[in-house]
Amino acid sequence: MDSVPSLLQPLDVWECRRQFAALSKRENGLPVTFFDAAAGTQVPHAVLDAVVRYLVETNANHGGVFATSRESDALLFSARAALADFLGTADPDTIFFGANMTTLTFAFSRAISRTWKPGDEILLTRLEHDANFTPWVRAAEETGARIRIADIRPEDGTLDLDDFARKLSPQTRLVAVTAASNALGTLTPIAEITRQAHAAGALVFVDAVHYAPHRCIDTDGWGIDFLVCSGYKFFAPHVGIMWGRRPLLESLPAYKVRPAPNVLPDRWMTGTQNHEGIAGVAAAVEYLADLGRGCEPGAPNRRSALRSAFQAITRHEQSLAAALLQDLSDCPGIRVWGIRKADADRRVPTVAITHRRLCARELAEYLASRSIFTWHGNFYALPLTEALGVEPDGLLRISMVHYNTHEEVARLISALRELDA
Repeated sequence: MDSVPSLLQPLDVWECRRQFAALSKRENGLPVTFFDAAAGTQVPHAVLDAVVRYLVETNANHGGVFATSRESDALLFSARAALADFLGTADPDTIFFGANMTTLTFAFSRAISRTWKPGDEILLTRLEHDANFTPWVRAAEETGARIRIADIRPEDGTLDLDDFARKLSPQTRLVAVTAASNALGTLTPIAEITRQAHAAGALVFVDAVHYAPHRCIDTDGWGIDFLVCSGYKFFAPHVGIMWGRRPLLESLPAYKVRPAPNVLPDRWMTGTQNHEGIAGVAAAVEYLADLGRGCEPGAPNRRSALRSAFQAITRHEQSLAAALLQDLSDCPGIRVWGIRKADADRRVPTVAITHRRLCARELAEYLASRSIFTWHGNFYALPLTEALGVEPDGLLRISMVHYNTHEEVARLISALRELDA
């Protein structure tokens, strides 16, 4: 398990913001407040530069004997090494790429379901983004496996661990669970879930898409079997990323074309990848590591720097969430869904609300007219919004990351208070 340094310099938020060109954008004569990070973060200059540099200097397909192909392959290898540090594994070849998390999950569900048989059980939760729900439902339908679903606690939007334990059985072959809810910001105890799942003989597939920009992923420490995330949620381009344990990735039946190598990671990468996007993902990891080096100048390696970065990010984001949740509690007509305290062990700074008079879309339009960008609807977290009973209008989601500020929180609260002034 990774250790976490205890004494760090605070995050320099304004220096972070200077690295994001989009944060200087203005609409309606006002500076834009980006509270839409859960749908996709902005990217720093280093990521933009890496994408352009790849296309100008190293643009070639995989496996050639000439210079640009060799340089491109070296870049792809270094990107996997960076992501190995980001995900917490010592084996870069167990990381592979795809169009996005949804595509990777559908493809992988098709492969792993070939090992299932009628009577097997797949355990899902109602906290999921539908991309970690419907692929498993479809795969189970095709194999005769049974889907079981662990409930949530509606009062705070957390996973009902007692119900999870009841529904876990010796017939469970796979547990698919999110590390953090993209709708409510709820964290799940992945290590404990994994311990219980493995004791029952089940594999564990983790959706870390919403977790990745907020906390340090620890695949080896958690003991999980598979994990997916998306670059565009942690300051990179649109690239899907998947990791799995080597023995499983080597033994499971991969869907691939005949000329594709049967070794890792190639056997799981379908077709030519988004090389320039992968270069951008590697640059995003380095951006985060540089934040950590600024907070812990003596960080001995990239993994340690990333741990330091996420500790500093957590502290800043927790202060934002505390201010937001406190002020929302005083806003007339506003209901907060999920955990209502800024508890860093239980939530990330993603907050879902409804208004007594305006539906979620109307509220988002009102805020957009004041250059405050938020999202409305179910955010593809349909199992959750159905369980909460907020369909069809859904929720208004305020999703912050480390480049957001207390001044932006104050702008949002002022706009919400004007609604019922």
